Amino acid sequence: MTALQTIEKIGNEAVQELRLQKMRGGHPFMINSRELGFRQCYLEYPDGMILLVFLRTAAREFTVIRTLYVDIVREENPDIRQFLRSNVGIEQILDLLMQTFGLYN
Repeated sequence: MTALQTIEKIGNEAVQELRLQKMRGGHPFMINSRELGFRQCYLEYPDGMILLVFLRTAAREFTVIRTLYVDIVREENPDIRQFLRSNVGIEQILDLLMQTFGLYN
């Protein structure tokens, strides 16, 4: 394993641990992606709800663009349950969500 791969692995593990901490505490986890538009991100909630939101900087608040639910994703893509349980990165999960819901810009 190269030094860069080691650093990437450590970073991914830290993000996954932070996500788990947020979920256990009942707080949303923010997921940023280069595939989303300017000031857009996902907020993932412990109940399985995922919001696609726009950050209104002046108001320091989020405007909901679209609400996604893990159950809906599972219905539209039956393989999602196995995919989410597998050891994949956040970017791969986002990519699948974006393909499923046609959210690419």
